[in-house]
Amino acid sequence: MSYPVLLAFGAITVIYLFLDLGFFHKEARMLSFRQALWQSVVIILIALGFGGFVWHEKGSSAAIEYYSAYSMEYALSLDNVFVIMLIMRYFSVPPPYHHRVLFWGVLGAIVMRGIFIFAGVLLVKRFHFVLYLFGIFLILAGIRSLFSRDEGPGDLSQNWLLRFLTRRFRFTTEMPGGRFVLRIGGRRYFTPVMLALILIEFTDLLFAVDSIPAAFAITQDEEVLFSSNIFAVMGLRSLFFLLAAGVRRFWALEIGIPLILIGIGLKMFQDFVALVIPTWYSLVFILAVLSVSVVASLLYPKR
Repeated sequence: MSYPVLLAFGAITVIYLFLDLGFFHKEARMLSFRQALWQSVVIILIALGFGGFVWHEKGSSAAIEYYSAYSMEYALSLDNVFVIMLIMRYFSVPPPYHHRVLFWGVLGAIVMRGIFIFAGVLLVKRFHFVLYLFGIFLILAGIRSLFSRDEGPGDLSQNWLLRFLTRRFRFTTEMPGGRFVLRIGGRRYFTPVMLALILIEFTDLLFAVDSIPAAFAITQDEEVLFSSNIFAVMGLRSLFFLLAAGVRRFWALEIGIPLILIGIGLKMFQDFVALVIPTWYSLVFILAVLSVSVVASLLYPKR
């Protein structure tokens, strides 16, 4: 384990999140397209720069694994963005409060994904056959996504978690200042902002079930897994504001992302069939599929 990598990653994450909430977003306000664009560029440059640090500390192979895992996770975040939009609209969360919800959502995601990744590493190191189970899961998930991409979004009012929460706890439709909890008549009430946050955390948990096993096909290095995954999640907030008006414009990604899942799932069986696939193949494959999907979406736009 390379402690410089962990220390550098921890320092960058803490400083970025502190400046983000404590300095740049002290007051609730709506982000403009230009602000979201700059934030996206900054976090991407930070992530790419950290890959150079991984190269310096752990070598070129680890750096390629890092960039591959980061690219894949960032691509998979596109679907997550669309679901977050639906949740925000369903609960009528005003745009000035979106950043607050997503900030705390990212903190929760860091904790959950950290537990998933380090537990998964221990499991894979002890039981190697788990990789094959991950591979089967990813192939099935990719095939399912290919054949269900024309289905409409689910009705949130029928979500079992939302129905459970509204039956067990007290809620109010008020959300002054974007607060999560209000005290009314001496009693605590959860606001729609809290409901949105809970569902977003649950949604990220579901997406992590797909993305983290896919990352294991690229590397089993816990430092590379965790840093690449979290940097992609940190970029999710600015990606949300950047693509809020046009995420569905890139329709071909609905085909490209499942193909990536299937390809990465098949790669997990390379040991089983005595085949050695170089690490950089994964990076080239992911970037090629994403590039073709984006270009196809722009050349042949759907109404």
